[in-house]
Amino acid sequence: MTYCVGLRLNRGMIFMSDTRTNAGVDNISTFRKMYTWCKPGNRLITLLSAGNLATTQTVVSMLEEHTKAAQDRHPDIMEAPSMFEVARLVGETVREVIKSATDGGHQSESTFSATFILGGQVEGGAMRMFLIYPEGNFIEATEDNPFFQIGEHKYGKPILVRAYDPEMSFEMATKLLYVSFDSTLKSNLSVGLPLDLQFYERDSLTKGYEKRIQASDPYYRKISDGWSDALRAAFNSLPDFERT
Repeated sequence: MTYCVGLRLNRGMIFMSDTRTNAGVDNISTFRKMYTWCKPGNRLITLLSAGNLATTQTVVSMLEEHTKAAQDRHPDIMEAPSMFEVARLVGETVREVIKSATDGGHQSESTFSATFILGGQVEGGAMRMFLIYPEGNFIEATEDNPFFQIGEHKYGKPILVRAYDPEMSFEMATKLLYVSFDSTLKSNLSVGLPLDLQFYERDSLTKGYEKRIQASDPYYRKISDGWSDALRAAFNSLPDFERT
């Protein structure tokens, strides 16, 4: 399984993803699920993936190959004039890969399903974030829906809904995501460390801060232990049930 989050702030965007993939309890591996393309001063594109590993890797490989191909052979996310066009190209690639995998076979398309979070900015345009579905269509993050989650999202969503503020600093948003991911890791063994973290500062058109978070990371351990202690203290502070 997977857990990935793209969070839109007034000052930029922040992305986090886990790296665990598994095909059973005895077949657990680590694979990157965050991919970035950057042309400093022109564009920054970040893609988070969830779903069938073969499908997501094929989609990313095709997008990468198209950036190296002649322009008359295929559209290119590194030359697309807007983030909307980038989202459209990614969606077309997802649809193409899933259709190719299911043609001539008896397995359903859900077997090869994949979902993506796409975020970034192209010179001359606004910073934008999209959720791309296996069918290739997509929706955009808005003020009313300022973040996207893919994969095993139900355990980590409550803290995001309760504590998100668009005026957050990157540091505060990172703390929020640490708690969200820690809640998910403790609830579902199919999501696991290490985690990948990336900042994008609005209008910078280049990569921001990046970090891979290991299980031994001191700040992660402090947040994990502190959140458990805080929940326990809050629970104990609630009035006891009285039989009447």
